[in-house]
Amino acid sequence: MPSLVLNRVERGRYLDSVALMHLSQRLAALPGIEGAALMIGSPSNKVLLRDAGLLAAEGEDAGVNDLVIAVRASDESAGRRALDSALKSMETRDASLPGEFLRSRTFAGALDRLPRANLALISVPGDFAALEARKALGAGLNALVFSSGVPLEEERALKRLANEKGLLLMGPDCGTALIAGTPVAFANAVPRGDIGIVSASGTGLQEVSCLIARMGAGVSHGIGVGGRDLDERVGALGTLAAIDALESDPGTRIVVLISKPPAPRVAEQVLERLARCAKRSVVCFLGLDRPGLATTLREAAELATGKKLQEEKLEKRKIKGRVHGLYCGGTLCSEAELIFRRLGLSGHRFVDLGDDRYTRGRPHPMIDPEIRNDYLATAAADPAVGVILVDVVLGYGSHPDPAGVLVKNQVTKTLVASVVGTEKDPQMRSRQVARLRDAGVLVAPSNAHAAEWAASLVS
Repeated sequence: MPSLVLNRVERGRYLDSVALMHLSQRLAALPGIEGAALMIGSPSNKVLLRDAGLLAAEGEDAGVNDLVIAVRASDESAGRRALDSALKSMETRDASLPGEFLRSRTFAGALDRLPRANLALISVPGDFAALEARKALGAGLNALVFSSGVPLEEERALKRLANEKGLLLMGPDCGTALIAGTPVAFANAVPRGDIGIVSASGTGLQEVSCLIARMGAGVSHGIGVGGRDLDERVGALGTLAAIDALESDPGTRIVVLISKPPAPRVAEQVLERLARCAKRSVVCFLGLDRPGLATTLREAAELATGKKLQEEKLEKRKIKGRVHGLYCGGTLCSEAELIFRRLGLSGHRFVDLGDDRYTRGRPHPMIDPEIRNDYLATAAADPAVGVILVDVVLGYGSHPDPAGVLVKNQVTKTLVASVVGTEKDPQMRSRQVARLRDAGVLVAPSNAHAAEWAASLVS
């Protein structure tokens, strides 16, 4: 019997993208549901739903102020139950918000409720994110734009506007920040300290901040700038503004900068600015081998703290076959691939499952690590694969038990993992590590260690 696609449109209903991803994950796990997504009915989102095979006629008629609930079900009754469940979950969520939780349907109304606010977090469809960011900047607020899909020229214009006003524009596509000790979006529970971080990578910021915490230090602020900030066309406008902010912050003693390799002119501009900074700096441009720069995220954390991450010895053995990396964090995936390249190893594969091609119409694997399971089973069944390399990312916004999801596969191949997180995270790092080790997974102290361990097993 062919699958059935059902949509329900909630007129004038809005939820932020993180809440929608969590609800999508719950629906997809219901009996008889083969796929599910909840999205605002913008033109770009309808394209995503259509490409994912989740758009029906009712969803086609949705407008930009409407919420589309979409399911692909084995039969109509399962689909109808899932749609009803989504509505009930939204109603329960609204009712469960504490009484002191302030709500408003407009930015102006929100500002009236919180007149002393100095930061706006913007999580709306990318088609509207620039407009909301301009409202925030115009009202004198710093802005963190979680939304993706903002045109590059709009990003540059917004960052120029922020600079003119002496404000910070974090993002677009900024998924992680630590502002004055407060985790924002996908971030971890990290103690306050005197190390400031500027990062064009969400999971890069998470890894470095967590390693800093595990070495007994803390973070003053972790400022995300979005993955395109060091592109030639944006010119590091957000990065340079963040460096200025940390230099003037009395609580910051050291500045750490994390990014994939910038455009050459932009790299020189940023390094020249840091050379003039009154505070000590550590730079990790992953993939740019240059004297004085950290070559891994681990090394960046160690240089910032002046300490070495505690080593753990791996039992010497050799395994036939190649390494297959299955990652939730794009920068962690890039770091592992880079380590293999530096070691002169080829023929191995590294997959970033958080890339858009794997998440169209689905939650990010940090929210729903079940996405990785099918790829894990395929790699485990491949006789050419000897070692599977994975990351487990904890923190606010992430799945409550990613280790549990991973180990239920009972993979017989050698599995090497790193766990990004702290003891104060909701998932508690030590519990996640113990769960993995109890299942026979080799857990390394950092992502760089995990890549090095995997390399040593097959080389």
